[in-house]
Formats: sequence, structure tokens, C-alpha cells
Amino acid sequence: MSNTGFLTSPNTKELLSKYRAFLEEHVYPIELEVIYGSFKSYLPKLKALRDLAKEQNLFAPHLSKSDGGLGLSLLDFAGISEILGNSPLGHYIFNCQAPDIGNMELMHQFASKELKDTYLGPLQRGEIRSCFAMTEPAHAGSNPKHLSTLAVRDGDHFVINGHKWFTSSADGAAFTIVMAITDPQNPNPYQRASMILVPLDNPGYKLIRNIPIMGDVGEDYMSHGEVSFTDCRVPVSNLIGSEGQGFVLAQERLGPGRIHHCMRWIGICERALDMMSKRAVSRELDPGKTLAMQQTIQNWIAESAASIKASRLMVMNTAHQIEQNGAKAAKEDISTIKFFVSDVLMKVLDRAIQVHGALGITDDTLLSFWYRHERGARIYDGPDEVHKSVLARSILKSYSKHE
Repeated sequence: MSNTGFLTSPNTKELLSKYRAFLEEHVYPIELEVIYGSFKSYLPKLKALRDLAKEQNLFAPHLSKSDGGLGLSLLDFAGISEILGNSPLGHYIFNCQAPDIGNMELMHQFASKELKDTYLGPLQRGEIRSCFAMTEPAHAGSNPKHLSTLAVRDGDHFVINGHKWFTSSADGAAFTIVMAITDPQNPNPYQRASMILVPLDNPGYKLIRNIPIMGDVGEDYMSHGEVSFTDCRVPVSNLIGSEGQGFVLAQERLGPGRIHHCMRWIGICERALDMMSKRAVSRELDPGKTLAMQQTIQNWIAESAASIKASRLMVMNTAHQIEQNGAKAAKEDISTIKFFVSDVLMKVLDRAIQVHGALGITDDTLLSFWYRHERGARIYDGPDEVHKSVLARSILKSYSKHE
């Protein structure tokens, strides 16, 4: 299973064992019934597991100790994120799931004290959930400066009008952070948008629907909302950061966010490889002849293991670069891990399903769930093609006479 080796401190290695043991004892036994049942009906059971995580001092590992977390570095948390990625419920139970973790990081750096006291504190304690509204159905989600949602200043308030979708986890959330245009005439397109916190009990907000994802509508934390804002009034004091800073904040949010996503994907790959290997040695083709004896299966297992190790090292190195020099300096590495690890994820899942045969496409294992829900890994946070283009342009600059 997962091993971050020399990349983590002795204390963090001990933590990894604790998180792994927690998942094996308390989470693996219930995960299928939760993800394929009604998520909301299992919230009391999941809350009990969250309380147990708090008792064992494992809750919110990404937060500072003063905020009730473990005070881990981005690099050390990356190793834990991989372990939690072994289960679809892992990050949720320990309150470090997307989009909440990104909103916590964003608000910790840029929100006012009032917003922190009212919203960030309860979010960090796991008392409420949040969502993030940026993507719009009318525009390419890979271009965060091209938006139609407007926030017009009216005295001490913004009046927001717009249409968003893939506002993940909007169902049941207490608030959202909206990316909206506040200065449409600014000659610099990167300074037109702002981020504004909107409580979701606002009468101008509406959850239109949970968008079906490959046949699965989802609910609560496991949902992707289509939402609208109609004359939605919020105080100007609900700004996150400064007016016109939205694009910059989006980049600040997405850098560490891609570390979280990639390590979660590696965790999924580790679990899928484990399932693939167990299936290979147990499934008989003829008496005494198992799938594991087939060279093709052996190749798949070897290729999966090698690509997982390569992915882990790349992501850990990127986390180290972000910690040392900031997300902007690690731009190339961030793009590289985004398209590389998402591709590894889909290949490993596909191989695991193939080894399981017909069982792999049923809902009797996690594989079909992951295959449906993680296909989006190659799309969200910038599609693979955008990140490949970013990396290629950066490389080609040194070869061009005319940058």
C-alpha cells in the first residue's frame, strides 16, 4: 500500500498508520452502503465517526494547531491525503474534503475577522459545509476570467445576478464563495472579478438541481449543484480579499488544491491496485490457473505500481516547491501533476475493472463508482489539454527567438 518513505517525518509516518487503521476498522465496512445508498440518511453515523476522529486527535489534519488541526506542512498533509483517498468517505470524515478545504485555506488568508468568526470557525469545526461557485454553463470552465455573473455595487451591498453549475456540494451547504465580475470595464481582464461570500439562506439564491453525473444524481457532500443568483444582495463586507482580486485568489486556491486532488487520486489508485492484485490471485480461469499467471495481468500490475510511485514522487516534489517558493513559482510542476496523475488514475481504474471482469462494472465494488465520478479528474481544475499547453509553452519559450 501507500508509502511516502523518506518524504515524511517519523511523526507523520506514525500518523499515516493511525489514519490507515481508522479507515480499515471504521470506514471500509460501511462505505459501499453509504455511497450507493442515501448519503443524507447516513449523516448521523458519519457524524459519529467525525466525533471519534476528534477524540483520537485526527480531525482536520490540514489545519494549524490553534485552529484545531495538527499543524502539518503541505508535504506531510499530502501523505495523509493519499491514505484518506483510499475511501470515498475518507476526506469527508476528517473534514478536509473539497471544496471545504480550499475555502478554509482561502478564508484563513484573505477573509475578514468577522467572516472568519461567523463562517470559517464553524467550517473548520465541521459544524457546517460550504461550496464554491465559479464555473458557468455559458463559458469554458478553464477560463476563470471569462464570466457573466455580475455583482453590482448598491451602497453598502453587492447585488449579484448569474448562473453557475458544478458548484460541488451545494446541496446542504451553509454558504458559497462566488466568483463574480465587479469591475467589467477594467482594461485588465484579470482584475475584473471578485470573490464574495454568500449565505445560502439568501432569498436571491436558488439550488436549481443536483446535476446527474453518468447516471448518478448524488446528494449532500456527493453532489454537483446547478445554482442561480437573482438580485442576490449581500454586504460589501462579505468580500474575500480586495475587490478585483478574484483571479489572483483563484490561483492561490488552486495551487495547493491540485496537491490535495492528486494525492487523493493516488490513494484511489493504491486501493484499486490492491483490489486488482487480490482479484488476480483469487480468480481461477481453470483449476489451479489464476489470472495472476497471465502475463498481460502481470504487466498491468507492474505498470500500475510504477506509475503510482512516479506520480507520488512528482506530487510530493511539487508540494515541496510550493512550500519553498509559492504556487506561482511551481506553475509548471502544478500543471504537470494535474494531467499526469489524472491520466494514471483512469488507466489504473480501467485495468482494475478489466481484471474484475463483469464484477468490475457492478456496484458490488467501489470501482464503478470511482470510474464514473473520477472521469471528471481530467476536466475539472483545468482540463488536461490546457495544462499540457501551459507546460509546452513554458518549455518552448527557451527555444523561441520571439517570446
